[in-house]
Amino acid sequence: MNSLPLQENLEKYTRIESCPVRNVLSRFSGKWSILILCVLAESGTARFSVLSKAIPDISPKVLADTLKNLERYGLVSRTLYPEVPPKVEYALTELGQSLMPILNQLISWALDNFSAITGGTLGK
Repeated sequence: MNSLPLQENLEKYTRIESCPVRNVLSRFSGKWSILILCVLAESGTARFSVLSKAIPDISPKVLADTLKNLERYGLVSRTLYPEVPPKVEYALTELGQSLMPILNQLISWALDNFSAITGGTLGK
């Protein structure tokens, strides 16, 4: 299946500056990033309070920081409406939407294998 010799295959992951796993996946691989992307994919757009209610165990600071990172990496857009009080909405960008089919496959795999991975225990 993989035609690269083992040593060459392993070396591609050690090249820190050019390793796609390190430099792309690390941008959204945290549990909060993936959950936020999923909520936005389902809702289309969402305000901060909606995201906070959808993911109640995330702190406001971590939610704000994660949204900033997702915006910086081009996966989420932030729209500020000039109202009083200010209204801010978040949505997936085209790049973020292109990631969702892959995340949906991962979610499907997680659902299928939840018991095998967790031993059937949740929160232990």
